[in-house]
Amino acid sequence: MDLTQKKKEADSIISKFLPEESGYDKTLVQAMNYSVRVGGKRLRPILLSSFAKMYGAREKEYTPFMAAIEFIHTYSLVHDDLPAMDDDMLRRGNPTTHAKFGEAMGVLAGDGLLSEAFTIMSHRVTAAVATDLVAGIRAAQAMEIIAGKAGLNGMVGGQSLDVESDKAGRDITEDEIDYIYENKTSALLEASMMSGAYLGGAESEDIDLIRRAGSALGRAFQIRDDILDITGDEKTLGKSVGQDAKNGKSTYASIHGIEESEKTVKSLTDEACGYICKLSGVRDEEERKFVLELFGTLTERNS
Repeated sequence: MDLTQKKKEADSIISKFLPEESGYDKTLVQAMNYSVRVGGKRLRPILLSSFAKMYGAREKEYTPFMAAIEFIHTYSLVHDDLPAMDDDMLRRGNPTTHAKFGEAMGVLAGDGLLSEAFTIMSHRVTAAVATDLVAGIRAAQAMEIIAGKAGLNGMVGGQSLDVESDKAGRDITEDEIDYIYENKTSALLEASMMSGAYLGGAESEDIDLIRRAGSALGRAFQIRDDILDITGDEKTLGKSVGQDAKNGKSTYASIHGIEESEKTVKSLTDEACGYICKLSGVRDEEERKFVLELFGTLTERNS
C-alpha cells in the first residue's frame, strides 16, 4: 500500500470517530469536525498504524489510537492558530478554525478534540481489559505514552517555550531551539510510532530505537518546515510563508542558512532510518520498507 492509499485509509478510519453534529453543542462539534476534515498529511495516524502492523497488532487494537493521535495533533494546530498564539488565518489552504467559527469556538474546538481523544483511547483500554488482559495492558501503555508526549514533558512543554520566547521578543539559544523541536514536533511523532509498537507487543529494546528514530525524524521535519517558511510557495504549502522572519523568530534555518540546514535534514533522516533498520522484532517487513520510504518523502517534501 502506497502513501496515497494509506492516507485514504486513515481518513476513512478517522471519520468513523468524529462526533455527531446535533444537539445544543452542534456548532462546537461542527468546528471540531471541520478542523479534522480540512485535510492534512495524516502522518501521525499513518505512522501509528504502520508500527502497529509492523509488530502484528490487530486492526481493532490500533484504529482507535489512529483517530486519537490525529485529534490531539489537530487540537494543537487549532490552538496554534489562535490570535493569542500564531494568529494565523489560513491552514491547509482553508480558513483556520477561529477564522471560520470565532475565537471562543476555536478554543473550545481544541479542548473538545483533546477530550475526545482520551475518551476514545480509554474506551479501547476498557474494552481490551475486559476480554484480553495482555491487549489491555498494551493499550494502556499506548495511551500512557501518548498522554506523556502530548503534555507538559512533550508537545505542550515545547510550545510553552516557543510562545514565551516569541512574546519576550528575544533571540533564543540553539539549546532552546533543540528543546522546542524535540518537544513541540518530535514528541508526538515518537508517541505515534511508539504507541503503535506497544500495541503490537514490541520489546523494550525496539521501543527505545523507535523513540530515537522519532526524535531524529521530528527534528528533520521541523527544520524542513523552517526551510519552507523561507523558500516555500504559499499556494503549494496551503499556509502563510515568511512568518518566522516577519515575527523576528529565530529558527535553525535562520541561524545556519539553507545549505547547512539541508545537510542537517539529510543527516537526521539517515539517522532515523538507521534506527529503523536495527529493529529486531519486526514481523511485517513490508511495513518497515514503507516507513523507511516515508521518512525520505517527509524530509524531502516541498509542501
